Amino acid sequence: MTGAVTDDALLQRWRDAWPAALAAWSKYTRLRDARLCHTTMAAAKEGLQGSFAMIRLLDQSVVVNLQGVRELGLQDYAVEILAHEIGHHVLAPASAADQFRLLARLRRALPTLEAHAPMVANLYTDLYINDRLQRQAGLRIDHIYRILEQARTAPASSRVWTLYTRIYEQLWQLPKGDLGGGAADQAIDTDAWLGARLIRVYARDWMDGAIKFATLLLPYLAEQQQQMEEFYRLADTRDAAAGCDPSGGYQVEEGELETPIHPVQDRRISGLDEAPTDPAPDAQRTPGSGQAREPYEYGEILKAAGITLSDEDIAVRYYRERALPHLVSFPKMPAPLSTELQPEGLEPWQIGDPIEEIDWLATVVQSPRPVPGLTTVQRQYGREAARRPKPTPVDLDLYVDSSGSMPDPRFHTSYLALAGAIVALSALRTGSRVQVTLWSGKSEVIVTPGFVRDEDQVLGVLTGFFGGGTCFPIHRLRQTFAAPRDRPTHILMISDDGISTMFDNDEQGNSGWDVAARALVNGGAGGTMALDLRPDWDGDQQAGWLQKSYDAIKRARSEQGWDIHAIAQAESLVDFARAFSLRHYTNSSAQSHAKHRPRP
Repeated sequence: MTGAVTDDALLQRWRDAWPAALAAWSKYTRLRDARLCHTTMAAAKEGLQGSFAMIRLLDQSVVVNLQGVRELGLQDYAVEILAHEIGHHVLAPASAADQFRLLARLRRALPTLEAHAPMVANLYTDLYINDRLQRQAGLRIDHIYRILEQARTAPASSRVWTLYTRIYEQLWQLPKGDLGGGAADQAIDTDAWLGARLIRVYARDWMDGAIKFATLLLPYLAEQQQQMEEFYRLADTRDAAAGCDPSGGYQVEEGELETPIHPVQDRRISGLDEAPTDPAPDAQRTPGSGQAREPYEYGEILKAAGITLSDEDIAVRYYRERALPHLVSFPKMPAPLSTELQPEGLEPWQIGDPIEEIDWLATVVQSPRPVPGLTTVQRQYGREAARRPKPTPVDLDLYVDSSGSMPDPRFHTSYLALAGAIVALSALRTGSRVQVTLWSGKSEVIVTPGFVRDEDQVLGVLTGFFGGGTCFPIHRLRQTFAAPRDRPTHILMISDDGISTMFDNDEQGNSGWDVAARALVNGGAGGTMALDLRPDWDGDQQAGWLQKSYDAIKRARSEQGWDIHAIAQAESLVDFARAFSLRHYTNSSAQSHAKHRPRP
């Protein structure tokens, strides 16, 4: 019973400390109250494991395990610990997007040791927060590190921990070894001084100093990467971005592309005249800022930020983000003015106005004895916007090649999947329904459950992969267009010369040419092929073993009316998809499609 009362008293003390912790940053700081958990089990239900405190960027929350706090002997440091967690929301990383950016930079600066990026990010942001709370808010952050050192169970400190505590000692002018850690040699002392200088120099631009901090830690991590367990109890941002959706994460920022340099090479930090200036000159920058990262790298950063998704879900998110800047605008339908006049307000009728314009009922209501020019009124009329009939959306039947010559969208950028996403999402945006078929060899087919309006279903099929042979699923085209569609439907093929297999006979002996012709007629909105072909595919020069395929594609264009787009480079598929979407999914496209009839 005594223990329960003590726990309740501790809980109340920590609740009472919350306003003071907020005030350590600003009297205007506002966050939801901290989630204070009595037991480790209760904290685990909140997602807190390994450490005694954590932050959640998803709902701007602070979670504290009071049982863990008691076990470490930190129950008297409520303001310090809560203020530290608040600092992660206020200062660094502050948002899921910045956490994502920070991890991306650190991973590039930790070759072969990328798995330690979340821990390095935690240590790095802790330095800025703790230095500010110790020096400006007057909190007892140094006491916490002394208590943690006393609670250590490992036999000896790692060199990483020694370097880290020496940085704090340099920042706060404490005696060497005052915060614990092992024996510090001259190299550690020098690096600790550089680390402290880095924290002060980049206090206002902490994102720009991240790569240099990782470079400082890199040799120590490489020596003792098996001794990182001692940092887990401080890992309060390890899963901070769990459940978040950082937009724009597929883009590589210019800051990531800097050649990693040691802090001693930064003149602002070291003060050495021979050191290069910062930021690094163009010669030290890797060209290509603004480029997109590969899907596998995007996924690794998401996982490092605590976002747990399958490879398939990561691919869906990746291609949706990359497609968004290229989508058509949401349809706008300006309504014309109505041809009928609508009664509006009243205005005085003056002598000289046509007498038939007097509204006698409104006049009598105002005065039972009308006085011309004084009590007489007339009705005003205006025009309202008429409701414009909505055009019939053009559905999309999309076929994407996933044979062995195509990249796996889950690991490397597939411009076929990206182009398909641009076109399909544009179609969905304008009210159309989309059916996607991913195909490779015989019986290697994935298709959406008919024509759907669900983005996830569409992107889930587009980001799949077979990597097998090449055999177009003629039966899918035959079944989809066995009868005229209820709405106009455009057929789009994204492939290479392997699309010629759609004109072979199907499993029932039907000619692929007949199936394709019937599909165009019953679809009623035309067909397009975006194909990776040689630049001279349409010339008279013989193309060797590709000639048969090229002849079939030419015949499809001349006899059936397929619109053929030869794509010289895979990247050009993005330009094609954007132009295709503008042409087929704007306000006027439905009317133009309704007039279009392919040649049978």
